[in-house]
Parts: sequence; structure tokens; C-alpha cells
Amino acid sequence: MIEVLVVDDDVRVARINAAYVTKVPGFRVAAQAHCAADTLAAVEKGPVDLILLDHYMPDRSGLDVVRELRRLGHRTDVIMVTAARDVATVQEAMRQGALQYLVKPFTYAGLRTKLEAYAALRRTLESGGDAEQGEVDRLFGALWAAGEPDLPKGHSATTAELVRKALRGATGPLSAQEIAENAGMSRQTAQRYLKLLERSGRVQLTLRYGETGRPEHRYAWVTGGR
Repeated sequence: MIEVLVVDDDVRVARINAAYVTKVPGFRVAAQAHCAADTLAAVEKGPVDLILLDHYMPDRSGLDVVRELRRLGHRTDVIMVTAARDVATVQEAMRQGALQYLVKPFTYAGLRTKLEAYAALRRTLESGGDAEQGEVDRLFGALWAAGEPDLPKGHSATTAELVRKALRGATGPLSAQEIAENAGMSRQTAQRYLKLLERSGRVQLTLRYGETGRPEHRYAWVTGGR
């Protein structure tokens, strides 16, 4: 069983997330915590394999907790589960070693997909041995492949994949029109999916100002995403 520490400053939300975890085969809730101090204490007490970690807490941030865990030598895996969706926080979470980033609000299916991908990654890593480049790429991409946002009704996973490929294949930020042309769709369709990906923290939006008129929106895939 994979032992999970569920962390959220809202007791009710923590209970809901813990209930979600217990529904996924192979996972068990080791404990719940509602502040940074209790989180660190729970890890010290152990055993904890994975932390579902909130960012906004009353004493210290989730990122502070991750930094402190690493300073203390704990290698516990972390999936951020938070309403913090600014790109700076997402990128810092990646740099600190968070394996995934789940933006609130989310569904049980969204969390289950990430937990199942995490379990598959653990099984692969525990098998040991050497890895060819293809296997390395698959390992690094396993969790991100499961990390696409839950698509609202009327959105297509295939279309989202086309937009993703257009962004990842670019050498710099692109406009919605350029993405539409690269992906073979209308500009309006590209904009719909770009807004969705930007809200999920996968796409960074910047503005390019010209001599006249409104600034042009430019989009880039967040480094570390799949």
C-alpha cells in the first residue's frame, strides 16, 4: 500500500480528499494535516510515501514545507493540490521536486488519474536496472501525461493534444493565430483551448506591445510540462 499524507488547511476539504484517496486501489491515508507544522511532524512520525500538499496554509506555505523536507533529508514524494495557479508558484513547485500539480477545484477522476500514474511510476522505478533513452523519456513523462486538466463538456482531448504539440514544438511564444495554423484549426477554437490550458497553469500568457493597437497575446508551454 502507498501511504498518503493529505494536507489542506480546510478540515472539510482534507476529509473529502482523503475519501478520494481511499477509493483508489493501492493507496491508504496515513494521516491528515492542516498546517505546515503538523505536516512536518507527520512525515517525521511516518511512514509516508506521498504527500498531497496544499500551498496556502496558516503558518507556512506548501513550497516552504517542501524546502524544509528536502533540507531535513526527506525524499517523500509530493503532489501539490492547491488553488494557487500562478505560473511562478507552479514553476517553483517543479524546481523543488513536486511530481505533479493539481489545481483546485478538481474531480475524483482527476485525482485518481494522477494517483494511478504515480503508482505506475513507482512500480517501474522499483524494478531497477538500466534504462534506455526511450524508457527515461517515458519515466519523466508518465505523470505529466496524466496531468492534462479535466476537459469541460464540449472540449476534445484530441484537439487539446494538437494545441499542446503546437506549443511544445515552438521555439518561442506563439499567437493564437499561429497556433491555429500549426494545429490546423480555427483561431476561435485555438483560443478556447489556450484559455483552458492557461487556467490550468500549463500555458504562460504574455503580452507583446506594438506601435499601435491592442497588445498581442502570446502563449508558451510551461517548462517541465509534457
